[in-house]
Amino acid sequence: MELKTETKKHIVWLDVVRLAAILMVIGVHCIDPFYISPTMRDIPEYTRWASIYGSLFAMMTGLLLLPVGQPLGAFYKKRIFRILFPVVIWSVLYNLFPWFTGVLGLDKSIIGDFFCYTQGSESQALGDSLRDVAMIPFQFSFKENHMWYMYLLIGLYLYMPFFSAWIEKAAAKEKRVYLGIWFASLFIPYATAYVAPWFGVGYLFGESTWNAFGMFYYFAGFNGYLVLGHYLKKGNGWSFPKTLAISAVLFGAGYWVTYSGFAAAAADAMSTEADMELFFTFCSPNVAIMTAAVFLLFQKVRINGERVARLLANITKCGFGIYIVHYFLVGPFFLLIGPSSLPIPLQVPLMSVCIFLVAWGFTALMYRLLGKKAVYIMG
Repeated sequence: MELKTETKKHIVWLDVVRLAAILMVIGVHCIDPFYISPTMRDIPEYTRWASIYGSLFAMMTGLLLLPVGQPLGAFYKKRIFRILFPVVIWSVLYNLFPWFTGVLGLDKSIIGDFFCYTQGSESQALGDSLRDVAMIPFQFSFKENHMWYMYLLIGLYLYMPFFSAWIEKAAAKEKRVYLGIWFASLFIPYATAYVAPWFGVGYLFGESTWNAFGMFYYFAGFNGYLVLGHYLKKGNGWSFPKTLAISAVLFGAGYWVTYSGFAAAAADAMSTEADMELFFTFCSPNVAIMTAAVFLLFQKVRINGERVARLLANITKCGFGIYIVHYFLVGPFFLLIGPSSLPIPLQVPLMSVCIFLVAWGFTALMYRLLGKKAVYIMG
């Protein structure tokens, strides 16, 4: 279960979870061209399989560092600054890419081929690229759409040392109460979309045009995943058959809600982007119970071979870099695989594996060439 290295132990089942999470997030981004592209969205079979794989690969989060065992400054230096430089560097590269294509004399349509969310608004002007670069401290652009998670992650890192004090002192019962209130807050997206209009109101639980901080605000959000991961990571005494049965029920229920809602939105030509994303909302009950199901099941993983364990540890080491660079590869691999004669159910898994291998190879190569300095570029 544990692999000793020069500096620390790798808990192997967590490495397996991280591998699954990497493949899942690549998979969910691989479906972007399927339902964003007008030509693909008109093909019902693409829409259906995009719904299936999009639901299956809903991204896991909440793999924890709680409680924080370092002073505030040391924790921030180790966690925030290690990801800050790669995020800035790669955000700049993503946003300068359109200008580079113009310098190379390429047609601007290649921008939409690489980044499907920019289709119809492509620009190769240096001024537009520099404007997006200047916005990096405040917001991501659709060219590096996956960077939304970096703003979230930095925010959680800022929050963890303060939250950690309560985690260390709280009893298991208090943590369960917190998780119960947090779970109730996960229904707010659906209540806002369906219950509020039924009552003829636009806001719920005290929210209004002058107040965005409603009743459940202080228990809502990704901090609940921090507590959930902390609470579950100690494991349980369940047998594997019991864990498998409970995980299957939880995952099946969450998947059914996610798939049904997304499929209905994807099949409706009038659906807005918000409609399409509603059932993918990570802070929703269906995604939370799928996440818990996968986490519980993977805790039962046993890896006996040291070679496999070290391979998983290397994937974990390269995981941040894989995440950073993979979005550059989604468009090109979609152009290679999407129009092919390969059966549609196999296209997303094949794209995901190919993108993962190329991104992993590139990240590992950077570490080999640059050594420890690679952390400033690849994380």
